[in-house]
Amino acid sequence: MAKVAFLGLGVMGAPMAGHLQSAGHAVTVYNRTAFKAQDWAEKHGGKWAKTPEDAAKDADFVMACVGNDHDLRQVCIGDHGAFAGMRKGAIFVDHTTVSAAVTRELADIAQEMMIGYVDAPISGGQAGAENGQLSVMCGGAQGDFDKAAPVIDAYAKICRLMGPVGAGQMTKMCNQIAIAGLVQALSESLAFAQKAGLDVEKVVEVISQGAAGSWQMVNRHKTMAAGEFNHGFAVDWMRKDLGICLSAADDLKASLPVTALVDQFYKDVQNMGGGRWDTSSLIARLTN
Repeated sequence: MAKVAFLGLGVMGAPMAGHLQSAGHAVTVYNRTAFKAQDWAEKHGGKWAKTPEDAAKDADFVMACVGNDHDLRQVCIGDHGAFAGMRKGAIFVDHTTVSAAVTRELADIAQEMMIGYVDAPISGGQAGAENGQLSVMCGGAQGDFDKAAPVIDAYAKICRLMGPVGAGQMTKMCNQIAIAGLVQALSESLAFAQKAGLDVEKVVEVISQGAAGSWQMVNRHKTMAAGEFNHGFAVDWMRKDLGICLSAADDLKASLPVTALVDQFYKDVQNMGGGRWDTSSLIARLTN
């Protein structure tokens, strides 16, 4: 069992840290809002720290799941950042969805400090985090990955090394690109069924068994049809992720026309007051 620090206790990070503690690891948590860290420690029996640096001291692994590039820089190299507290040979594992650029920047700093670095963004949503069934796509050195993977397994359904540092983030972009187009298509299908006077349950029962079937269809069609959008991953965060995708596509000279369009549709949802709705709320544009 390892000594682990976990930085960031949002809807994803809190249950992930809980799985680590349940698996027998010695977990110390940090959260920008201290009372969340205190509550987590009381609930799970772990420890909490006032700064990322304090949380990272003597840890074998430091996991982070924060908001964006700026947040990640702050917890790594800001005042009392985690890197300052990490010992040589420890490994930093970043579960945040951020740009490949900031990933490589921080990995270079970590290397200079003789700290391992694995970028390991996640997919599976709040339910995946709570059930320990996340997909984890990693970038980094083989040796660092081999050490980190057994710890990550506490909350992973699948964990794979995709290539060098940054490859995990690039794979997560592929994931978000695929989701954006799929949710828009599902939204149009369900809205069409409603306007055609069809029984949505029967429609989904039939088409989900064929080529149109998807996780989103099976797990979200009922709440989408009912206009209920309280399932974790928010539109605001999806727009952040799609912005990363579109920026990377410019650098790669890759064409993402559907992704760019759906990003604007999510902007419409934000303008409707749905920034905190989950990503299935694209249907609201079509039914309101």
